[in-house]
Amino acid sequence: MKNPHELIEKNVGLLTVLILVAISFGAMVQITPLMFQQQTMEPVEGLRPYTALELEGRDIYIREGCVGCHSQMIRPFRAETERYGHYSVAGESVWEHPFLWGSKRTGPDLARVGGRYSDEWHRVHLINPRNVVPESNMPGFPWLEKNKLSGELTGKKMEVFRGFGVPYTDEDIAGAQAAVSGKTEMEALIAYLQSLGTHLN
Repeated sequence: MKNPHELIEKNVGLLTVLILVAISFGAMVQITPLMFQQQTMEPVEGLRPYTALELEGRDIYIREGCVGCHSQMIRPFRAETERYGHYSVAGESVWEHPFLWGSKRTGPDLARVGGRYSDEWHRVHLINPRNVVPESNMPGFPWLEKNKLSGELTGKKMEVFRGFGVPYTDEDIAGAQAAVSGKTEMEALIAYLQSLGTHLN
């Protein structure tokens, strides 16, 4: 009689199916409990949805590829908390779609950057980073100061986010275009950066 283990190893199709079954069970064991833990589903106290301008800034952050070099996830290790501040908690990200945690740190983590620098510092840094951080290898984004927002789709974005459970009101949505119309992309991105990490008490 053939060894059952040998039978599985020599049958690529069967081996593939069994590997997929094992991975599926492992994923269920890891992910399912998180769906029922209160701390992963409940927003932290004081969390508020992004304003219309911050939401537009978040889209610019995504468009310009900032997440490729900056994480927004401080791990609970002393080396990280001493440099960046309190470690990230799940309740801060319940309204994030998609998550912008990232995993690469060519530049510093931005999870707690809100309020650390002035708006003017961010403006100068985004135009030419070496003006404030001489050793920086970050590219400049001078066009953000010239590009203006129309706000034409901002209300629609908020409606979509409301469908995901973000508590935008009808007033928020109705006033979204007026809140961003005529503002520069630079103003929007700075507003977004200044909001990061400011909700955890």
